[in-house]
Amino acid sequence: MTSNVSLGPYACDPALSRGRRHADVPAPTRTEYQRDRDRIVHSSAFRRLVYKTQVFVNHEGDLFRTRLTHSLEVAQLGRSIARSLALNEDLVEAVSLAHDLGHTPFGHAGQDALNGCMRDFGGFEHNLQSLRVVDWLEERYPQYDGLNLTFETREGILKHCSRRNAELLESREPHGVGERFLLGRQPSLEAQLCNLADEIAYNAHDIDDGVRSGLVTLAQLREVPLFDRYRSAAQQQYPQLADEGPGQRRLLHEAIRRMLSDQVYDVIDSTRAALARHQPASVQDVRRLPAMVCFSEGMRAQSQVLKQFLMRSLYRHPQVVQTMDAARRVVQDLFAAYMDAPQQMPPAQAGSAERGDLQRRARTVADFIAGMTDRFALREHERITGQRLLG
Repeated sequence: MTSNVSLGPYACDPALSRGRRHADVPAPTRTEYQRDRDRIVHSSAFRRLVYKTQVFVNHEGDLFRTRLTHSLEVAQLGRSIARSLALNEDLVEAVSLAHDLGHTPFGHAGQDALNGCMRDFGGFEHNLQSLRVVDWLEERYPQYDGLNLTFETREGILKHCSRRNAELLESREPHGVGERFLLGRQPSLEAQLCNLADEIAYNAHDIDDGVRSGLVTLAQLREVPLFDRYRSAAQQQYPQLADEGPGQRRLLHEAIRRMLSDQVYDVIDSTRAALARHQPASVQDVRRLPAMVCFSEGMRAQSQVLKQFLMRSLYRHPQVVQTMDAARRVVQDLFAAYMDAPQQMPPAQAGSAERGDLQRRARTVADFIAGMTDRFALREHERITGQRLLG
């Protein structure tokens, strides 16, 4: 099936996809990228995202963002921008929904802990793990492992990749998704857009979650020009909204809404200018040119100030640090326990770990831990160690 949507010459056309690793019969009513999106939504890894955290551990509150809600927000932002730029919305949505499938429990703290555990076994990269999930770890089809997604979706999922891992991917799949990292080329514009939509989404919702948690205040946010100008404008227009009291939530939401809107329009305008400057006539041109989905210089600088504020005031807040230290210990203890006694894992993982060498055992353990939700990891840790570190 072909898409009825008008695409720019630089956009990914599903009819011209580089295809799947295993041949599949085309669907009569869906394009290839729509099929990718549907496979992702129905995957086990996608469902588990609802119990994986962004900043706050799952037990800390029902309204904080999870990896699932974050992925939905990225998809919404991405589709809105893609429509204005004549990019492929379905591909943007598929990549957005899949980009965090390989994230560990406990956010970046869990990822860092697992990377440390895997230091002697090739390390752990969550982007590469997301690719492992869709290529190998999902078990849904009788013909092959994984979800058998198109090249373009898989390329977008692999946002970052070390040279060592890119070389390994290239040896297994010549001219595949690892090649661009070796040649210094760009991914598709749809993949570039997902990268930026990811940044826009997490900056905005971390402000929201930070204030909701009480770890960040609207008064503190006045030192962030990108946010404060929208807060000030909203307060001038709606004087009944105060920094404190009943109006605080509405003021916060209105400021974030305005900030998101301006960032979206900034990306659209800046990317249009880049497209006009470079005039890519095909997806192949896009790969050879500099990145074109971008903020303006002014918005990029202001976004960086916001990120620095969040790092200083939220991610390094003593309460968050204390929780993340405990989370790192959970991951480290689980890794050591499973390496020592693989039979503590379910039979499929235990069998895989016991049949191979130490390298295979470590990767099997890492796959199992990375797939855990926050609450399952905590329950497993308590079962094995008798200790309850969180929750």
